Amino acid sequence: MGEKKKIAVVLFNLGGPDCTESIRPFLLNFFMDKNIIRLPFFLRWILANFISRRRSKNEAGSSYAMLGGKSPLLENTKKQAGALEKELGEEFKVFTCMRYWHPMAEQVVQEVKDYDPDQIILLPLYPQFSTTTTHSSFENWNQFAADLNIPTSEICCYPLDSGFIKASAKNIRQAYEQALEETSSKDLPLPRILFSAHGLPEDVIKGGDPYQWQCEQTAAAIIKEMDIPMLDWVMCYQSRVGPKKWIGPATSEVVMTAGADNVPLLIYPHAFVNEHVETLVEIEIEYKELAQQSGVPYFARVPTVSTAPAFIKGLATMVKNRINHSCDRQCPAEFDRCYFGPAGIL
Repeated sequence: MGEKKKIAVVLFNLGGPDCTESIRPFLLNFFMDKNIIRLPFFLRWILANFISRRRSKNEAGSSYAMLGGKSPLLENTKKQAGALEKELGEEFKVFTCMRYWHPMAEQVVQEVKDYDPDQIILLPLYPQFSTTTTHSSFENWNQFAADLNIPTSEICCYPLDSGFIKASAKNIRQAYEQALEETSSKDLPLPRILFSAHGLPEDVIKGGDPYQWQCEQTAAAIIKEMDIPMLDWVMCYQSRVGPKKWIGPATSEVVMTAGADNVPLLIYPHAFVNEHVETLVEIEIEYKELAQQSGVPYFARVPTVSTAPAFIKGLATMVKNRINHSCDRQCPAEFDRCYFGPAGIL
């Protein structure tokens, strides 16, 4: 029998500060990304320095302080990497690569090079493709991996992957049943589910980014999988930064509407696959407080898919399928910032 192939799988995620002192440099890296702030370098540098300095002392500093001064995202991503490597088997080694804080592409490229695989599969932990996330991570990786000379394939997105959808539906269904149990004696409407994704400025979407469309497709697929008649659900977007007009409706507005409607509320962050500041602080603490202030009678955050067996198995299946097959374009032609471009060609 021939020698088994060695395949490196690189998991991409946003990254997060690992201590209080790294909050500002993490934010600086984030806002210096030309995919995030679309300005010439010098103007971007001025603005990124201003925002990172202000937010590290205020909003971001306070949020990470609630998590002990650091983000749990790297730790949670490593747990997913371990679960995925176990599911894939001995021919595979899974690496974690963060975009804005360590371990970043330059370091991970060297680790992959030392491993000397026969093939590399790039796998973002962003189910829905955006130029601000997956494209940015792939672009940054390619900058440092130019001389690797190892066959590389990308999984650009998986908004409708069955494992992701089934794991999401299971988490929501459990939270929904718990909500029913706790509110059934209070003469309240059935719970409302908010699918809350990280927002983007409107001009990014109007420029052909498929993210919003893919988020809507994910939410609809999860609802179909849950198969609960007349389910009350809403798409919304969180984490707005800056003065631009962002896609909506805003999660905060939808939470206040739920208060006016006196309806129990569940929030599921369907564009995130592990817990971090946007789920543990923004939803679990800030939106919960807003819900209480707005008169929402019941509030719960639905956990992300994390290391749910169905999700991890779905990732593993995508990786194995990607070895011998190319990705298929999922986005309508109008989204010309799709990874495949306007003509459906990489």
